[in-house]
Order: sequence, then structure tokens, then C-alpha cells
Amino acid sequence: MRIRWIWIAVLGLAVAQNGRGQQLPAVIGWKDGGHYIEQVREGKRNVLYAVEVETGRRTPYTPVGKRVATVAVADGEVVYTAPDGSRKTLTRTLAEERNPTLSPDGKWVAFTRDNDLYAVEVASGREVRFTTDGSDVIRNGYASWVYYEEILGRAGNYRSFWWSPDSRYLAFFRYDDSRVPLYPLYQVRGQHGELELNRYPRAGDPNPEVSIGIVHVGTAASVGSVGSVREGQTIWADFNPKSDQYFGTPFWRSDGKGLLIQWMPREQDNLKLYDIDPATGAKREIYNEVQPTWVDWIEALHWVDDGFMMVRDFDGWQQIYLHRSDGSLKQKLTSGRNWDTRIVRIDEKNRKVYFCSKGEIATRNDLYCVGLDGKGQRRLTFGEYNHKDLLLSPDNRYFLTRYDNSSTPTRVGLVEVKTGKVKVLGALKGPASDSAQSVNKEMLWLKTKEGYDLPAIVYWPRGMERGKRYPLVIQVYGGPGHSSVSDYWSSGKSGRDSSYITLVPDHRGSGHCGKAGMSEMHRQLGRCEMEDYIAWVKLLRTFPQVDSTRVMISGGSYGGYVTALALTFGAGYFQYGYAKYGVMDWRLYDSHYTERYMDSPADNPEGYRAASVFTYLDRYQSQGPAMLRIVHGMMDDNVHMQNSLQLVDRLQQLNKTFELMLFPGERHGWRKKMKFTLSDSDNFKNRYLKPTLK
Repeated sequence: MRIRWIWIAVLGLAVAQNGRGQQLPAVIGWKDGGHYIEQVREGKRNVLYAVEVETGRRTPYTPVGKRVATVAVADGEVVYTAPDGSRKTLTRTLAEERNPTLSPDGKWVAFTRDNDLYAVEVASGREVRFTTDGSDVIRNGYASWVYYEEILGRAGNYRSFWWSPDSRYLAFFRYDDSRVPLYPLYQVRGQHGELELNRYPRAGDPNPEVSIGIVHVGTAASVGSVGSVREGQTIWADFNPKSDQYFGTPFWRSDGKGLLIQWMPREQDNLKLYDIDPATGAKREIYNEVQPTWVDWIEALHWVDDGFMMVRDFDGWQQIYLHRSDGSLKQKLTSGRNWDTRIVRIDEKNRKVYFCSKGEIATRNDLYCVGLDGKGQRRLTFGEYNHKDLLLSPDNRYFLTRYDNSSTPTRVGLVEVKTGKVKVLGALKGPASDSAQSVNKEMLWLKTKEGYDLPAIVYWPRGMERGKRYPLVIQVYGGPGHSSVSDYWSSGKSGRDSSYITLVPDHRGSGHCGKAGMSEMHRQLGRCEMEDYIAWVKLLRTFPQVDSTRVMISGGSYGGYVTALALTFGAGYFQYGYAKYGVMDWRLYDSHYTERYMDSPADNPEGYRAASVFTYLDRYQSQGPAMLRIVHGMMDDNVHMQNSLQLVDRLQQLNKTFELMLFPGERHGWRKKMKFTLSDSDNFKNRYLKPTLK
């Protein structure tokens, strides 16, 4: 259940003003160490200017750089577009080609067709087929569903092959889904409808068997005394595909002489990194990490001359570690309460690493630097602000930042790294920022009985009336490691209604409290979320403006699960719920995600029972009026509609009233009918949450 909501913003462009207000400068990058690039709207055109750091002088700018070749699927074929813009069709078949990917040297294009792996030579059009056993259950270079969703990520579009940096090798995963159970998805269109079958392993089910192949592309590769590897020959990495295991995203060494494979047992409490010889498939263990709860995958490796860096959380917080090429630890580089840590740049010449992290406070992103010897860690950003869209100059002398907090409108600043001197390039002004003052957005903090400090955002109604009590609307996601609360500025058009108090809270497992807080969720999903969300309701009840008899909670995916759990487990605190496409029983969700946190149903039967919404259905509507609206897409391939239908079945058996909205043809986190969904949610809220005078 990977998060789908991804915010992408070019610096300054995310906060556009109308003509009556001041527009923030749209800074999009750096020309060189002394000039940044600003995009300006002139008439109907976007014009680029290079702005001198020292003087602010602007001159027209035309990007300089070599155009690169691209590949794509067009009209059902792989099409190559040369740097000069000329196009060449590389395939001509009736079959569908997927995920064409250009080799680093630009000479080959790899792709899959009918679950087999191919490559075609750009110059000659010569096609090489690397595998021949692709079928509906055998996938070469095309991910099995659970890998696509949980391990490799949806952004990869099922691509499961990777070029070596020298373009000599192509690594790929081969999936055998023969033992993975089928789940039917019903499409209602047409006279007779359609049935889509997908291979989906639930908690405790057999997973796909995975083999790791490496093929040589081009001329024969020398393998010393073993001989040579012919073009297209598959060398299999030394793993037993029958073992109950997972493999994470692989990383090629920067010289292409080794493939680093991430490996975990099914229990996911142990991560090993193996160095694979691409010529023989032999493996050598170079890293071994064990944690008492679960281990997360390595998201990225950053190569340096003498090894590699990565971010890990085994000491309770996310730190940067420098390892030698052989995998041995050379230096722990960072310290402190770092979370959401991301390496921005490695300056080997000056022996420094620049990174972003929520270090000083959990709701704020900052830029830091530290020496490659682990000394001299310091914060580079300034003030009690949330710094976003940070852009370092090529020479690391300056950085650009878009910064704000809940009480300070957004500004764009230029900062000199050495001195910390700040030059404000623009500040948000005008109707949008002025109206925000009336939103009355506030950061709240809650200390739990266990000692955790939890943040929330509360939106008080505009123009609150004295003596009036307002319904409380709580918006949640709640999944492990995913925070909803950040200290940032929002305009008056924030989507919050003046008739309600809106609360966006986080719990101890959201990441604000490090790995210790997250580990509280281990083998007992739902418990600490409910304890902390109930504590938030108790806190808000102490405010005289809050009507505690009209508390609504709303969320989708994991938030849909939390919403349903709130109206059952937490029935005394939550009266109304809008639950979108949620998991209702963890035995119904996929193996990799569920077992990471819950272990298997066989190993943790009580934990699964306690985490199930079904366990607490007798509490629903037991303490006065309450209503749960269940919302689901009928083609949801992630959280199957089965979750909501089983909930409906059980509620009917208990003679409990509820509301149900189905979306034919929609999958998980849909977009096609989003406008209707927003309207439906508002209608539900308005029907049940009418403000009252007390």
C-alpha cells in the first residue's frame, strides 16, 4: 500500500497568484554558480532569464545542452527519436511492446513483449530475444503485481529490468506466478460485462517465485578461465527461486562490474546486500541488517570513489552511512533525530555531503551539510520555517529555497552557504495571502501517555461566533511511516468549510517519533492509531467551540481502514465516517505489505483478529446515532472491493444501517470521478453535521 499522492513543484510555481496579487518568482534551476534561472510569463509565452546572484541583473537565457535521444511506444510500436528530432520505428509486430528503455550508450533499446525480454539495436534494427518462456504466469522483465505495487513501485510501470552503466549487461527479474492465487475483478461495461483475473497473494498466500537473470548485450564477454558468454545468454544469480524470499530494487556498481541485490526472507526482519558477478552469477554477501520488527528496503545507493552511501534507520532514526566498496562500514556520517532523510549532493572534492531532513522538528524540512568524516554537521536553512524545493548552486556556494510556516506566507529566498546571509527574492502578497489570515490555521501538539509528541493541524472556521459549537471533521491517512502533518502556509482556498472545525492529526507510527514510534505498530495495526486519534478527540473536546456529538472522520486506502475502525473500535468518540476503499481485515490484503507489519496470519492470529474492523462491529451505533458511508471502486486491484462487500455482509447480518457508494470501472485512488466523489463527501458531511447553537 504505497502512497500515491506525490507533490511535484518547480520552485515558486506551486504558489501562483492572480493578477491582483504578487506572484512569487518562478526559479527553476541554476545556469552556473553565479546565476540562477527564472521563468517569467510574458504575454502567452514563458521566457527564461539568467539572474546574476550578486547584482540581480537579468539577461535572456537560452538553455545550452546536447539534445538526447528518447524512446517510446507509439501506435503500438517502439519508436526511437534521435537528438536531431528524426524518428525511426524499431519494431513492427501485432504484439504489444512495453517499457522501452534506452541503454546508457544509446545503442540499444530493451523492452518486453508477451512477458519476454528483448532488445533491438538502434543502428541496424537487429532484434535479440533473451527469453522464450513468457506466458500468463511466467513474466520476464515485467513485474508480478505484488512487486509492482509494494517493492518496485507503480512509477516503474511494471518494468523489471535494468541496464548496466556500461551498456554491456541487462539484469532482469523472472517471476513465476503459478502458485499465486487468482482474484477476479468485474468490469460492468458491455452487454455481458468482463472479468479480469489478477495474480494477487494475500497474507499467508504463496508469493511469486523470483529468479534474477543477467544477459550480455552485444559481443561476447570474457569470463576468464570459464570461457566467454555469448550474446543473449542468461546467467542466473546464485539464488534458489523456491525459497520464500523477496528481492528489492537492484543497483549496478558504477563501473558495471557488479550487481548489488537486496534480499529479505519472508519475515522481512533481515536485509542482506549481495554483490553478484554478472559473468558467473556468483554472489558475495557485503551487508547484513537485522531489526526486531521489520527492515525497510534501501531506496537509493550513492556511489563515491571509495564506496557508497545509504540512509538507514536501525539506530532509531534515519542516518547516512558511508560504506567501502566491499560493503564494510567506514563511517556513520550523521547524528540526531533525523527523519525523511534524503541525500541532495555529495561534494567529494571538498569532502562534504548535503542532505535534507526533518531534524530539529518533525514538521519542518531543513537542509544540512556534514563532512565525509562525520564531523561538522550543521543546519544551513534558517528560522522556524519549512524549507521546500531546495536548489543548491553547482559550486555549493548558494541555495534557493521556498519557505513558510502556518503563520508566515510563502517566500522565495537566496542563501549564501558560508555566511548564512539571506536575500528575499519574493514574498506572497495579495488576495490569496490576505484571505488566509481568516482561515485561522493552527499547529497543535499532543503528548501521549507513552511520552510521544504528536503534531496536528487544526483549521478553525472563518469568523467563529461566540457561543457556537462546531462539528469536528478529522482527515486521516494513518499508514505506517506516512505523516500527514507539515508546518506550511495555505491560502484561504484551502478546501476547509467555515461551518466546521477540521483536524489533520498524526499518530506515533507516522514517522514523527522515529522507528521506535513506528515499531509500536508491529503485529498490532490499528491499536496505536486508534489510541492516538481518540486522544486527539479528547483534547479537542476540551475546546468550547467543539461539538463532541458530531465528530466525523474521513480517509482513503489505509485511511479508509482507520475510518471504519474509528466507528467500530472507537464508537464512543466518532459518530460519522466516510471510508474510501479501505482494508477491513488484514487477511484480505497483499502479503508483502501486511506481513511486514503483522507477520503471517499463522504466526499472529490474535493480532489479525484484534486489527480487523469485523471484530468490533457490535460497537457500531451502540452509543447513539452514527453512520458509516462505505465507498469503493469495483475494479480496485489494490484493496479489493471484497473488503467493503464483506463489511456490508456482516453489517446486514447484524441489522446495522450504513450507506454504500460503488464506482463501476474505477480502480484504487481513482481520478475519473473525483469531482463526484468530492461532491458526495460534502453531501454526506452536510447531511449529518449541522452546526448547532448551545
